[in-house]
Amino acid sequence: MTSQLVVKVHPVVLFQIVDAYERRNADAQRVIGTLLGTAEKGVVEVTNCFCVPHKEYADLVEAELNYALDFFDMNYKVNKMESIVGWWATGNEVTNHSNVIHDYYSRECPNPVHMTLDTTLQGNHMGVCAYLNVPLGVPGIKSGTMFTPVAVEIITYEPEIVALRHIQKTVRKKEGIEPVTDLAQIAEAAEKLTTLLDAVLVYVEDVLAGRTPPDNSVGRQLLDMLHSVPAITPEQFENMFNSNIKDLLMVVTLCQLTKTQLQLNEKLTLLTSI
Repeated sequence: MTSQLVVKVHPVVLFQIVDAYERRNADAQRVIGTLLGTAEKGVVEVTNCFCVPHKEYADLVEAELNYALDFFDMNYKVNKMESIVGWWATGNEVTNHSNVIHDYYSRECPNPVHMTLDTTLQGNHMGVCAYLNVPLGVPGIKSGTMFTPVAVEIITYEPEIVALRHIQKTVRKKEGIEPVTDLAQIAEAAEKLTTLLDAVLVYVEDVLAGRTPPDNSVGRQLLDMLHSVPAITPEQFENMFNSNIKDLLMVVTLCQLTKTQLQLNEKLTLLTSI
């Protein structure tokens, strides 16, 4: 049962954990918090999280549980779809205090997930791991528990993809950037699509020439891609594309006219008040 569980994490959760780690107290070795999301049919989707202040000592751990409950109650008023699905901690391993913290979350939700985010960047990679706490011993007699790894996937909504692309640009340029227009996004997407098609053509030619061994999974994906393309002539595609471009330009023009009209109204209102 545990091996079939999949934990799907959104990028915003990882950013929130990293931000909490950067803002930690100077004497704090790691940071912990609550995972929020949904759990259904063997899939735990983590869409949000928050930090829980705590202190760890050699033989005990202190966490502000009242703070965690109050924060969750406030979040629940805003988004009733998100419930507690587990907890997170920074680091690349499960510590001795993890069982104590996990016992608390076991009372808040069934089968809570424990997720770790390696902020030490071992191997120049920020590893994400998820665990379930399973009982050990003879059936009917619980003698202990063990954290068992489960599969982790990073998934995104479309707005998150846009944000991630902007973040990638700032990493390369090392400076802030302005959001691009819709037409610029279309141009970037077309350029990237052309690059990917060139790579696919090179791969296919290498396979046909015997320079690269064929991969059945890649072949099936290419076949699905070809079947997903509508069977239309180049003239029909050009007419459809030009029609969509005209619609986009019309919407952009109307938005600019509306913005200009609002600015004129503000200036006229200011003048009349004087």
